[in-house]
Amino acid sequence: MVDVYFQHCHYDDPDLRQTVFQMMDAMGGHSIRSDSSIIIKPNLLLPADPDWAVNTHPMIVRHVAEYVIDKGFRPVISDSPPASSFEQILSKGGYVQALAGLDVVFRPFRESTKIDIGEPFGTIELAREVLEADYVINLAKLKTHAHMSLSLGVQNMFGCVVGLRKSEWHLKAGMDRNLFARLLVQINAAVRPAMTIIDGILALEGMGPGLRGTPRELNLLVGSRDALAADMAVCNVVGLDLSAMWAYSAARQLKMLPDKIHVRGPFHVLDDLKLAHMETMKTGPEMFNGFMRKHVRQKPVCNNQQCKLCGDCWRYCPVKAIDHHIKGIRYNYNACIRCYCCLEICPYGAITIKEPLSGKILERMGTL
Repeated sequence: MVDVYFQHCHYDDPDLRQTVFQMMDAMGGHSIRSDSSIIIKPNLLLPADPDWAVNTHPMIVRHVAEYVIDKGFRPVISDSPPASSFEQILSKGGYVQALAGLDVVFRPFRESTKIDIGEPFGTIELAREVLEADYVINLAKLKTHAHMSLSLGVQNMFGCVVGLRKSEWHLKAGMDRNLFARLLVQINAAVRPAMTIIDGILALEGMGPGLRGTPRELNLLVGSRDALAADMAVCNVVGLDLSAMWAYSAARQLKMLPDKIHVRGPFHVLDDLKLAHMETMKTGPEMFNGFMRKHVRQKPVCNNQQCKLCGDCWRYCPVKAIDHHIKGIRYNYNACIRCYCCLEICPYGAITIKEPLSGKILERMGTL
């Protein structure tokens, strides 16, 4: 049996520190060995104000770091953002200020180590620090995701793929959502975070996980020693059928589901969390896929009035489907694989998803 802990709280709650400490004690934090090395891995996606709900809130990171320090350790806070600067995220996101005075180390993942995560991927490269650490504390953010339905604890471990290697994996597996979800599940199993806390106090709904999403107060903090169990419990709370959770389906195929989940603490089920609308990636004979992608299927589009031509999207795009000119960017939709990495990493929220009129008509007719 796997325990999942729920607490209702606020960032400015004077008891938030105690709530985090109690949750970590319940997850076994009191048994951390005296000679341990500890990595705290938050979700650091973009340089964004905490009120935008894109990254793990700095107060959650602070209280987890305080817990580790109180146990006699010096934690290392690490992540590998897909495109933005680690230092910019720390500054813009309020982490430097929130953790001022604490004996912590901020260090981005830079070096990789090869590890066999199993078929069909075999040996892949993950951050050396997490593979060598005695304890990895996984601090995820509760967000919707245009490609994977929700971004939670399991998906947060994809940040252990260093830098632009993330883009390579979107190219290799991104066209097949089930295959990409399987990659996420197997990475999580390889890293084996000792504790997972999901920050849903201010969550993100709609066109997440980046700046196109809409912050929403859920006042929810979730913790478990099993990231997948925590994710499954969150899905039940936000009213998402587990069959629609790609990581759950992949874990079930891999026979990696927890035997039984016991939820401890107060919660109430939501039925109105707004998810990103997702279509199938491919439909019909191969010869028609190019036409369908260009004229029927939903696609990323850019508001060039918001675009600042920073270059993050075209540098990160796994298939180089984005070009730019003096007035903004443009897509090659024949090449675009609809991984929506551009939507995720755009630091100005200039990219969204559009469904062509022909696609809407065919969908209403039941053709798609």
